[in-house]
Amino acid sequence: MSDPSLTPRRSVLYMPGANERALEKAKTLAADALILDLEDAVAPDAKVEARDRVCAAVGSGEYGRKELTIRVNGLDTQWFADDVAAAAQAGPGGIVVPKVSSVADVRAIEAALEKAGAPDRTLIWAMVETPAAMLHCEEIASASERLAVLVMGTNDLAKELRAAHVPGRQPLLTGLGLCLLAARATGKAILDGVYNDVKDAEGFAAECRQGVEMGFDGKTLIHPGQIEPCNAAWAPSDEAVADARALIATFEQAVAEGRGVVVHNGRMVENLHVETARRVLAFHEAITNR
Repeated sequence: MSDPSLTPRRSVLYMPGANERALEKAKTLAADALILDLEDAVAPDAKVEARDRVCAAVGSGEYGRKELTIRVNGLDTQWFADDVAAAAQAGPGGIVVPKVSSVADVRAIEAALEKAGAPDRTLIWAMVETPAAMLHCEEIASASERLAVLVMGTNDLAKELRAAHVPGRQPLLTGLGLCLLAARATGKAILDGVYNDVKDAEGFAAECRQGVEMGFDGKTLIHPGQIEPCNAAWAPSDEAVADARALIATFEQAVAEGRGVVVHNGRMVENLHVETARRVLAFHEAITNR
C-alpha cells in the first residue's frame, strides 16, 4: 500500500455543504483537499438538501485535482446511514467521520461503507477529538486498512478537556503527541486541527510552524485566507530540496568509494538522514505534479 502521508494534504479546507456559492468558489481555491461538510456547518432542516448538493459536487468533475471528501454526520445521529449511503454512491476520496473514539466505531463505519457499495478509493478519515480517542488512537488507526487519515478535532478536544485555547496549545500537546505516535506507528496520515481566529495571521503562522515541527502532514482550515500560508509552511523550501539532493549525492558517492564515514555540510550522514532527504524529494515531487 502506498504511503498516505506522501499524498499532498498540506491545506484541507472545510466548506459548508449547504452553501452553493461556497462550493462554487471552492473550485478556484488552491487547497490540496476539501472537506464538504454535512455536519456542523449545516442546520438540521437543511441536511438532506446539503447532502444532495455535496454529492453532486463530488461527481461534477469540476474541482481539478483537489482531493474531495465529505464529512458525514456522526454515528449516533439520525443522518449517518443516509449520509454514508449517498457518499458511497458519489465516491469521494474519503468520508470524514466526527468523534471516532473506538475500534467499534471504525468497524461500524467500514461496514456501512461496504453495505452501501463504496468504491475502494473512498477512504475513511477518522476525526479524533475526545479523551477516549486520544487514549486509544493506535487501536483506532489500526482497526481498518480503509482508514487512511486521522484528523485532529482540537476544538472538541479542548471542550472535553475543559482546557483553554492558548498560544502554543500546551493543554492539547499530550493528545496531539499520542495521535501522532499512533499515526506513525500504523502508517496513517494525520492532519492538525483548525485555527479559529481567521484575522490573526501571526498566530496562525506560529501554529503552522508548530504543526510542521511536530510532524503533522497538513492542517485543516476554516477560511480560504489560510490556504496560501498553510501551503507554504508544509511545502519543502527550495533550500531544503537542494540540500536533500546534495546530501543524497554525497552519500551515494561515499558508498561507491567505499568510505565508512560520510560528511555533508559538516554533519555526519547516516541512512536515516538519506531516508529523510528522499522523503523531502518525494513530497516535493508530489506537490509539483499536482
